Amino acid sequence: MNQLFRDLSLGHSRRDSFSSPQQQQPQPQPQPMPTSKFSPPIDLPSSPLGQLTQLTNSDLQLTAYEIFVSVTRTTAAKPLSTTTSNDSPSTTHINANSTSSPNLQRSLTSAAASKMKKALGLKSSSSPGSGSNSNNNNSPGSGQSQSRNRKPLTVGELMRIQMKIPEAVDSRIRKALLRVSAAQVGRRIESTVLPLELLQQLKVSDFIDQQEYETWQKRTLRVLETGLLLHPLVPFDKSNSTAQRVRQIIHGALDRGLETGRNNESMQVLRSSVMALANRTGLAYSESCHWADGIPFNLRLYEMLLEACFDPNDESSIIEEVDDIMELVKKTWIVLGINQAFHNICFTWVLFYRFVATGQTELDLLYAANTELAEIANDAKATKDPEYSKVLSSTLSAILGWAEKRLLAYHDTFDGVSINTMEGIVSLGVSAARILVEDISNEYRRRRKSEVDVARSRIDTYIRSSIKTAFAQLMEKADSSYRASRNKPNPLPLLSILAKDVDDLANKEKKTFSPILKRYHPLAAGVAVATLHTCYGNELKQFISGIMELTPDAVQVLRAADKLEKDLVQIAVEDSVDSDDGGKGIIREMPPYEAEGVIASLVKVWIKTRLDRVKEWIDENLQQEAWNPQGNEDECASSAIELLHVIDETLDAYFQLPIPMHPLLLPDLMTGLDKCLQYYATKTKSGCGLRNTYVPAMPALTRCDTQSKFFKKKEKPVNSQQKRNSQVATTNGNNTSFGVPQLCVRINTLHKIKSECESLEKRIITHLRNSESAKVEDFSNGLAKKFELTPTACVDSVQQISESLAYKLIFHDLNSVLLDGLYIGLPSSSRIEPVLQAIERNLLIISDTLHERVRTRIITDIMRASFDGFLLVLLAGGPSRAFSVQDSQIIEDDFKSLKDLFWANGDGLSSDLIDKYSATVRCILPLFRTDTESLIERFRRLTLEAYGSSARSRLPLPPTSGQWNPTEPNTLLRVLCCRNDDAASKFLKKTYNLPKKL
Repeated sequence: MNQLFRDLSLGHSRRDSFSSPQQQQPQPQPQPMPTSKFSPPIDLPSSPLGQLTQLTNSDLQLTAYEIFVSVTRTTAAKPLSTTTSNDSPSTTHINANSTSSPNLQRSLTSAAASKMKKALGLKSSSSPGSGSNSNNNNSPGSGQSQSRNRKPLTVGELMRIQMKIPEAVDSRIRKALLRVSAAQVGRRIESTVLPLELLQQLKVSDFIDQQEYETWQKRTLRVLETGLLLHPLVPFDKSNSTAQRVRQIIHGALDRGLETGRNNESMQVLRSSVMALANRTGLAYSESCHWADGIPFNLRLYEMLLEACFDPNDESSIIEEVDDIMELVKKTWIVLGINQAFHNICFTWVLFYRFVATGQTELDLLYAANTELAEIANDAKATKDPEYSKVLSSTLSAILGWAEKRLLAYHDTFDGVSINTMEGIVSLGVSAARILVEDISNEYRRRRKSEVDVARSRIDTYIRSSIKTAFAQLMEKADSSYRASRNKPNPLPLLSILAKDVDDLANKEKKTFSPILKRYHPLAAGVAVATLHTCYGNELKQFISGIMELTPDAVQVLRAADKLEKDLVQIAVEDSVDSDDGGKGIIREMPPYEAEGVIASLVKVWIKTRLDRVKEWIDENLQQEAWNPQGNEDECASSAIELLHVIDETLDAYFQLPIPMHPLLLPDLMTGLDKCLQYYATKTKSGCGLRNTYVPAMPALTRCDTQSKFFKKKEKPVNSQQKRNSQVATTNGNNTSFGVPQLCVRINTLHKIKSECESLEKRIITHLRNSESAKVEDFSNGLAKKFELTPTACVDSVQQISESLAYKLIFHDLNSVLLDGLYIGLPSSSRIEPVLQAIERNLLIISDTLHERVRTRIITDIMRASFDGFLLVLLAGGPSRAFSVQDSQIIEDDFKSLKDLFWANGDGLSSDLIDKYSATVRCILPLFRTDTESLIERFRRLTLEAYGSSARSRLPLPPTSGQWNPTEPNTLLRVLCCRNDDAASKFLKKTYNLPKKL
């Protein structure tokens, strides 16, 4: 097709010198632009070439025609190159008030047949006057008009008729262009901005009345705005003063009108600004004006021109004079910025759109679109323009989306009558997908082409999707048949009815659809029957799982399923004879149906019963478990040891069952046992609490009474010692089953279960090796023999109990020495030594009780909790604690001692681990040795940064986040609240009216 367009003569014959008699008559009343006779289907995608909200299709059509006339004034008057009958537009006189000829059907000699239609595979008209309206004697142009002198129809006049432009409008456009030509002799049309010139050349006197002129002027201004401002070839900054000036003038003119006289100031400003914008090409300026070549404006205009190739009386047919039309349409490329590649995209879309919009009956249009896609594929390989790729992608995506909507359910879309349409739509969809993936997709370029077979992949998807949809419909049909026959003697079971229907569907697929799809997928029928096999198999499995004992219905269903399976496998084997792997891949997709389904269901009942017993045993024993150290090797709970023994016995009993399907049903048993162990692990952590269970709620500020307007009263009552001393609320947890030794036993128990899971998995492998029914693949499928839920549940439970133990120890068990003892009164007389001794005693208990594999984890959590407790004492310790700058050294020394306790001269935690969790404390401690004035100044600055200008008059009280940070206002405020000097007291009293005295 590209070569065809390159061979088309551009033509330069001058216009006929004589004028039509109608031009001497008074101007008729303008008629509205006729609309198309067809209504697009509701599912037809909108034009992917782009949407223009400013302009209607009529606006675009008229603008496209104006451009067409402007570039073809000297060539459009040549006669048509075709030999036509007396009833064709070439010889029929055109009524001045009509916009289309009544007889546009053509009869051509074989010598004059359209080269373009031949190249596209489109049929030519077979007889004169064969159109739907050819014998309509009441149509415009018949009767009196046919008796008048006839003249050869020119290409330009044919274009006017095709685009449904009234003669009055055409005459006005040509008159304006003559004026433009006279005013700018020697200037090429591409160096002018056509809407601007028309605005200046056409006056009110050229129109019927003022209203028509105003409507035309507004339309022309919107065209100017669309081409120059909304969709320019070269984008410009929003701050571009020239563009802003043009926009202001256009918007003002749309409201108040525009005086277009040559000497009018607004018109002069508009002209100079428009020309400045139109002459831009990147950062340089050129002689050509760019006002209609920006995407999508140019593409939509070109789409309107291409629509003129279709017969108004048979809108699914391209006119015979298409070669003449396209020869001149090509001349608009210079104005619209169109090239051959963009033309191919637009023309493909127009062909596709006509095919869909006219009822999908004209297959020639579909095949023509396919032909164009071949040209597009070549263009896509050679063109690297990102704008081209974007337009191409959106166009092909729209076509592919429409095609796939039908192909994903082709059983519903196509029947015996429309099967030929399916062939064309499949070809269209596959071609579009290939270009999208192979020529546009970057991912495809990164992979070897041999790895991607676009056609096969798409067809595979269509087959599987449509088969699944058809199967669902068969299910509904079979269900209805079953319900209707339930009251009859010996009714067929539902799955027996379904098996017969599926068999019929498979044979229909093989005879009707697979021959078409096999051109793109060598195993089309095999994929279809494999999908059917899977769909029916899923239903069959559900049926088998509900069988409690052998019944006539069960046997009947199993026999029907067996027959269906043999038929499906036979089709797959026949379809795979010539395939590379002999059809093994398809057969692998069709795992055999279980003929021993009854046994399998009974075994499942056995498994369920055993699992229910295990779960009941867990509930009973956990209620009696005290979690005390047992003195056994692993220091774990006796209930866990017994549970593991029960699970081991269950596995032994399972493999002793006389069944030929141990590997097949093993996943059922493993999943159940896995859930039982997961349940035990979850119950083990039950009641231990969370980290936040023991961390006290953030108390009020040190110098602020609990009744202050800034703070709410505590909901939980606190004892007198807490009110007097620390104000830190704690949570009671005196249950003996949650002491430090008991929590350690829980952790050991979880570690034991997690370790034993691996041993159980190894024993299962041994059982399988001794099983007669085991196969090689049974050992490769590791997931079926593994505990998946239990290890994760054990890890999560250990994490929760570890944190609970650590924070309970620090914030509850050591409350008296930490929260109610450390730094009470004088810091120098209440230092950290009692805290260190208490922690060390508990660490010895933990070391003696905990398994060494989990010991480091728990000690790390205790260290982290102690650091959090240390910070809580410093920043929220209550009115009984006050620190001077000199006390900072005591605090730093104490914190070093706390870290050394966990380092233990290198025998404890690693220094990297200690540094990681002590980072926050190390960032806060420098605040305690910072002078008060610096703290106040930093607090002011950070508060102003956080709250802005609203904090200048009065500093707001920053909220407590609990996330201590030296750059966080609340942290600084808390350091000031426990600062023991006059400067801090005065600042707090003045700023927040807090008491001056501690």
